[in-house]
Amino acid sequence: MRLPGRQKDLRESGKMSELYEKARPLAEKAVGFARDSILVNIRFLDVAMSALVPTPREGLMGVACDGRKLFYDPVFLLKKYTEEPAYVVRMYLHVLFHMIFSHSFRFGQVDRESWGLGADIAAEAAVMELEMPGTALFKDEEARKKLGYLQGEVRALTAEKLYRYLKNGEVSQKERGELCRLFSVDSHSFWEPSQELAVSAEEWKKLSQRIGADLKTFSAGKSKSESMEKSLLEAARDRYPYEELLKKFMVSNEDLQVNDEEFDYIYYTYGLSRYGNMPLVEPLEYKDSKKVKEFVIAIDTSASCRGALVRSFLQKTYALLSGEDNFFQKMNVHIIQCDHQVQKDTKITCREDLDAFLAHEKLVGFGSTDFRPVFAYVDELAGKGEFENLKGMVYFTDGYGVYPRKMPSYGVMFVFPDNGGGEPEVPPWAVRVLLDMEE
Repeated sequence: MRLPGRQKDLRESGKMSELYEKARPLAEKAVGFARDSILVNIRFLDVAMSALVPTPREGLMGVACDGRKLFYDPVFLLKKYTEEPAYVVRMYLHVLFHMIFSHSFRFGQVDRESWGLGADIAAEAAVMELEMPGTALFKDEEARKKLGYLQGEVRALTAEKLYRYLKNGEVSQKERGELCRLFSVDSHSFWEPSQELAVSAEEWKKLSQRIGADLKTFSAGKSKSESMEKSLLEAARDRYPYEELLKKFMVSNEDLQVNDEEFDYIYYTYGLSRYGNMPLVEPLEYKDSKKVKEFVIAIDTSASCRGALVRSFLQKTYALLSGEDNFFQKMNVHIIQCDHQVQKDTKITCREDLDAFLAHEKLVGFGSTDFRPVFAYVDELAGKGEFENLKGMVYFTDGYGVYPRKMPSYGVMFVFPDNGGGEPEVPPWAVRVLLDMEE
């Protein structure tokens, strides 16, 4: 005898709830055992683990995390535990590393499919490199071969580098499916941007910094977890929008435009009604604004800098500064090309000059890299009265060069493309910025 549809659904729902209640205490024990195993073997994860509360959740069909709670379906978890007892410990570490590496907090800024897969690979690479007892899975040998191949492609197995490879590389859907099979562990359904996640992002960043310091002690005398170290560096890095840093070079000055904020419409309309076409108060034609007036863009044209890379940087800088809210109508911007000596200086006085430079200018130089000639040249220009109140210089380079010892009177920002290598050192008086060329 067949049951009507609704009665059948209720019967199945009742069976699932009954199964859930039976599975819940056993699943809690399995999670507790996994937690104790991690604390015994990797003690420096204790604070991070205390920030994540395991929480059973019926009908989830997997595991997920929102930055505060580790959700799991008890029925699903026990099924996976029966198949591979090491799964629960491995899952716990995988989700924990997602949070430590701040993977969930950038989910709203990227292509989610590629970022989620890259984050899964990075988390699994870190777990496997730790070689903690009781975490090995049947697929690990195959996964290690794939990680070896990926490391040859991206150099560092961090979510950021893997994301770039997955998004811009020629990765087929078949290969993506294979990567998902080997490295996906949890659902990212709770990785949605929210106020709660924004609050906990700073907390997890502090935990990442602490874990990075503890990892050095833990790794003393052992093989280092390179993927974990690099992922921790990415998580702990301060990420300031390039446009916000450029605003540090703005100055206050009068700009030719109607100042609506200080305009009194009452007197204006009263004069028109009382005396015809004679308003009592004219609108102010000048407004105090904070914009970029004087600026130096230095471009490293040594052999290591490619034309396409420089053009991408200039287009981004132009896009940020070309709006009316950023530049005064009259500007004094010098674009200086330099390798081991100053090759060319192009003066920009209006947006049309900047458009012409981007459209027609060719880079010159391609020798070795020396940063000092640009600073000496700018000091020479300032001595001649070329600048009234120069606030800053942006020096774009992807190479290493000789820095001046003396701190200049203006702010300096060295901008490097983030190509996955080490971060170049800069003098203590300069700001170092790594630009994600994905931007």
